[in-house]
Amino acid sequence: MIVEVVGGFISGSLALLADAGHMMTDFAALAMAWGAFTIAKRPANWKHTFGYDRFSILIAFVNGLTLFLVAAWILWEAFQRIQAGGAILAGHMLWIAIGGLIVNLVVFKILMGADQENLNIRGAVLHVLGDLLGSVAAIIAAVVILKTGWTPIDPILSVLVAVIILRSAWFLVKDSAHILLEGAPAHIDRRAIREDLPAQIKGLISVEHIHAWSITPKRPMLTLEAFVEDNVSLETVSQAIKARLKSEFHIDHATVDVMRQSSQNKR
Repeated sequence: MIVEVVGGFISGSLALLADAGHMMTDFAALAMAWGAFTIAKRPANWKHTFGYDRFSILIAFVNGLTLFLVAAWILWEAFQRIQAGGAILAGHMLWIAIGGLIVNLVVFKILMGADQENLNIRGAVLHVLGDLLGSVAAIIAAVVILKTGWTPIDPILSVLVAVIILRSAWFLVKDSAHILLEGAPAHIDRRAIREDLPAQIKGLISVEHIHAWSITPKRPMLTLEAFVEDNVSLETVSQAIKARLKSEFHIDHATVDVMRQSSQNKR
């Protein structure tokens, strides 16, 4: 990052400065991601009964927002540079960009070996991917300037990188916000559960008040009320419902309130 800042000012390359600015946010993003994993390891307690896993989702959301800010800054600087113009030392720019690309490829490979369904990891990967694309854009811009002398390619490619960052940031913010707002996991359809359980479990009449959400993408949660025939064992039906939810809908944690049909009629 420091090398790209110095090189960007010396060479006059916005692509290098944009990549350095993104690297600065990456440093903060990766630090937050590491901190989130550290905090998430803490056990549950009486104040946080589900533990601290949700903290990693919050950090992913924040990282997504920072990507929006980075992209906005790149677009603004590109607009200013296109208007002002200026000479660019493409030789310096090329070698510094190549060094940045090598570093980003190493970090990207390390992160790709981690769990890609984890939103915290996704946030970190997107930051590094944005850096990687920035380095590629700087290399292409340097080569074009060396060959043709056409300097507008530098801010133009920076805009392209910003657009790619914006797209990735949108999906990260959308997915993390969905979890923070207690949205239902994508693979859970309450309507399917309402139809499936009574059809598969003997003595179960209906299920109502189904609520599904997730602590993290891998920790879906569900609560429901089940109404059974009067001569059926409540415990047996409860265990059957939980087993069916786990095998068919991949829900390991379910809170099931089982009541007899007479209770439903009284309501």
